[in-house]
Amino acid sequence: DVQLQASGGGLVQAGGSLRLSCAGSGFTFDDYAVGWFRLAPGKEHEGVSYIISRDGTTAYAKSVKGRFTISSDNSEKMVYLQMTNLKPEDTAVYYCHAFLGNDYWGQGTQVTVSS
Repeated sequence: DVQLQASGGGLVQAGGSLRLSCAGSGFTFDDYAVGWFRLAPGKEHEGVSYIISRDGTTAYAKSVKGRFTISSDNSEKMVYLQMTNLKPEDTAVYYCHAFLGNDYWGQGTQVTVSS
């Protein structure tokens, strides 16, 4: 079974940093795009960042580019999202996501940025 386990959310002040982790299992980790969506109250869900571990291809939403960095550890089947210079508008539930032909989602982790 494909499983994605997210962790690392929390409460931080504006300008602070957090690191999210996503542990994947049940699929060949480095063949697929793995990353993060977020969902904030009253907003559409937004793709935040993705990585294809095999070749290191990354992508970022315009809203986070320059502040967030995605990385992976293929041997551990982990994807990390380092979030810096956090803003109140980054407050959301962050979901780990993998597209393996079908969509697979981990449970969300709450990130709250206070002003």
